[in-house]
Amino acid sequence: MTSSTSKLRAVVAVPLPEDLCQLIEEKEPRLELVRDHTLVPPMRWPADWSGDPSFSRTAEQQRAFDEMVDSADVLFGIPDVDPHALARTVAANKRLRWVMTTAAGGGSTVRAAELDSAALERVTFTTSAGVHGGPLAEFAVFAVLAGAKDLPRLMTDQRENVWPDRWEMRQIDEMRVLIVGLGGIGSECARRFHALGAEVWGTTRSGQPVDGVERLVPLDDLIDAVRDVDAIVVTLPGTEQTKHLIGAELLAAVRPGGILVNVGRGSVIDEQALIPALDDGRVAFAALDVFEQEPLDAASPLWSHPHVLVSPHTAAISSKEAERIARRFAENATRLLDGKQQRAVVNTVEFY
Repeated sequence: MTSSTSKLRAVVAVPLPEDLCQLIEEKEPRLELVRDHTLVPPMRWPADWSGDPSFSRTAEQQRAFDEMVDSADVLFGIPDVDPHALARTVAANKRLRWVMTTAAGGGSTVRAAELDSAALERVTFTTSAGVHGGPLAEFAVFAVLAGAKDLPRLMTDQRENVWPDRWEMRQIDEMRVLIVGLGGIGSECARRFHALGAEVWGTTRSGQPVDGVERLVPLDDLIDAVRDVDAIVVTLPGTEQTKHLIGAELLAAVRPGGILVNVGRGSVIDEQALIPALDDGRVAFAALDVFEQEPLDAASPLWSHPHVLVSPHTAAISSKEAERIARRFAENATRLLDGKQQRAVVNTVEFY
């Protein structure tokens, strides 16, 4: 590893393929990108930032890894995606200025590190928010279609060799879809549902218009809004303010036969309150990519509920994800070096 005092020293603290390291260097040559692939676990699949859990370092390797991350001006990834490792290096490295988390919800890991106010003032944290918008929006469209066409009924009849009387399926272009959270993911959802002819509503705190959204719904009016929609797509991050936002009171207000999709964070939906809403048909179909506890507990009734589709937090995974995040890091490095505002900065009050 070479050293250059004229360059911003960026250390790769998580697995990142060499070709993507070289891409970052090409996009922002003012970085000194430091990496040692022998000190991080290998990826098991695209964008597997935690890497193979069977990987371990010797004591000497751990010292080398700590010295490497502690020498950084900026970090690509939270070391080992571990809040304790983040807290250690922030305390040990007073030159650290910026950490790019590889997860869109990386603010939760920053919060778990329990950094003091001085550290949060000194170090900027950014996330990959928006990078996963396309794949998650596609899953949301698939999920609403699965509910509209009653995929569970089709699968049950096929499994039991039943040819029923013909029955009506719902059409997307006759539906009203409410997107709860119009950030990067929500905006991509809105664009796709609008293109399919749905009437799209969306919740907002800013009040700023979003392409494809016909009605902006203040969060305070969310319960009233769900009475008048056919499908609810949740894209919100996991914060204290969003915890169980989709709870018993809201689910009781849902128009019977509603479709519920979650591609945000599992903590936004109260799973205990969701079960009775599914049982009585108020929620006719729920497609969930995220859960309050992951992996989902084997005893959870969501596994076997006939009107639930369980996706193991995998809807965002794409062979292009790591490249998109590498490009985001290079772009934000350029913004930092040019004195411009970086993208997807973590709010260190709400940590999203």
